[in-house]
Amino acid sequence: MYYQFFGLSEAPFSIAVNPRYLYMSPRHREALAHLLYGVGAGGGFILLTGEVGTGKTTINRCLLEQLPGSADVAIVLNPALDARDLLATVCEELGIDVAGESPGLKALTDSLHRFLLDNHRRGRKTVLMIDEAQHLDFAVLEQIRLLTNLETNEEKLLHIILIGQPELAEKLARPELRQLNQRITARFNLGPLSVTETSAYIRHRLQVAGLPPGRELFSPSLLGAVHRQSRGIPRLINLLCDRMLLGAYGKNQPRLDRGLLRQAAREALGEDPRGQSHRRWLTLFAAGAMVLVVLAFWLALPDGNESTYLAGEENSKLAASSPDPMDGDGLESLESLGRDKTANDNVEGIQTTEATGPGALEESRRELPATTFRDSPMTLAEEAWRLSPAEGAALLAELYGLKTTTPVSGLCELPLPTDLRCTTGEVQSWEQLLADGRPALLGLVDERRFESRALFVGVEGELAVLGSERGLQRVPLEQVATQWTGTFWQLWRRPLGVDRVLALGDEGGDVRQVAALFALLDGQDEPLASNRFNTRLETRVRLFQQEKNLAADGVLGEQTLRALALAAGIDVDRTQAQAFFNGNEGKGS
Repeated sequence: MYYQFFGLSEAPFSIAVNPRYLYMSPRHREALAHLLYGVGAGGGFILLTGEVGTGKTTINRCLLEQLPGSADVAIVLNPALDARDLLATVCEELGIDVAGESPGLKALTDSLHRFLLDNHRRGRKTVLMIDEAQHLDFAVLEQIRLLTNLETNEEKLLHIILIGQPELAEKLARPELRQLNQRITARFNLGPLSVTETSAYIRHRLQVAGLPPGRELFSPSLLGAVHRQSRGIPRLINLLCDRMLLGAYGKNQPRLDRGLLRQAAREALGEDPRGQSHRRWLTLFAAGAMVLVVLAFWLALPDGNESTYLAGEENSKLAASSPDPMDGDGLESLESLGRDKTANDNVEGIQTTEATGPGALEESRRELPATTFRDSPMTLAEEAWRLSPAEGAALLAELYGLKTTTPVSGLCELPLPTDLRCTTGEVQSWEQLLADGRPALLGLVDERRFESRALFVGVEGELAVLGSERGLQRVPLEQVATQWTGTFWQLWRRPLGVDRVLALGDEGGDVRQVAALFALLDGQDEPLASNRFNTRLETRVRLFQQEKNLAADGVLGEQTLRALALAAGIDVDRTQAQAFFNGNEGKGS
């Protein structure tokens, strides 16, 4: 077979669902987190939608693997049934004995209710999963809704997961199904993969299939072309890549190219990328031609006073009443507009991400104050981005809303409130700083061995974006790198009341605070846990750790808490830091 030709142990792009080839992109992990949250959030409906081939079945498999052993699951794969046959299928899946050879709807419903009550008394959960749910009739959906009426004071006794294509969400939005739609406790629409995720997905499957280390079958540009042709849909990616490998094998060609992609698109999808490319170029050509026509018309207009071209008496009056920017009144008007805008910019400042959540989360919100150094115009000196240790510490502290009165030589010597922490460390690359997401104070030593600081807030191409008292400065990375020792300092804001490592079984208000943060992050009304760190919260922590490339041990340590604070909008990220300094960018230069 062709896979042996490429040094593979098996075909890597089969469309069959194989757990060994599981690739969980960030959006897949987020979808799984929503489903797990819904199962543990007191019952009701959970909705997962997505286009054909986006990986809904993969999510279902992962969900079934992570459900506790105390859960009974009924899976309906063919929902093209009436209400009675659907209930009969559910009872059969759950092993419920129903009296009579052909029981009616009432007998099936009563038997299911007795099973649910008995399961609840035994501490077991009952989950009903319906795939391809967009095919359910309105009457069947209403019957399913009625099944959720059986409940205790704390929770509903049946968790129902509806999985289908995007038209399922459109169907549930119909007025006649508003009661069911209002009972959905968690919903997620699974979109296609991005370009980066598509590349990672292809490489992942090749590695699992045994591709020898150091061998590349797809060039970066070809990976981008596969993404465009497949639109990021995993099933289409599999079809295209499988056909490309088969075509290369037939031609005894060790490396893949765009010609093989065009051939694969014709054979597997009935499409030709060149046709799409030609259509794009025709569209761009038409748009360009229209721009040229408008430009030619504008250039052909005769010179003269602007009011000549205003149609009608009212427009002429309007033009006459408008201030001339060159006379005194007009100049004063423009200056006042500029002053108003500057004043508004300085007053608004920048705020941490705003969101509402349960209880004590509001105490964690912090509004960054208007800066004190922006209001006085200063001449931009050469290398204004270079700061003394005391200036750097004061500037980063001010970004976090702190006013320093006594100069200190180091950031971590500042007196900090209880929710702020100072950390220092040493890294070898810009990527390690960028991965954290926060601004950082860099330790510099110049050619004369004098120590200084730079406030790093991002990278733009080959430029480092640095904060200074005169706004943002963009400096060649090479210039900063030659002076950077690799040392950095950071401040980070932790959630109020969370000051220890949390793990499964821990209890306290800090557990409730962390669960509330995850509920805020997931857009859910109810947290996964109250005062006790349970298995549902542990699973959510693991998923979050995987998403942030942390050790997925389910333990909430400092690194996980730092990432959670940033993701939930409690902490200051680089985008907010840039906005903080951006108000004075370029002034005085």
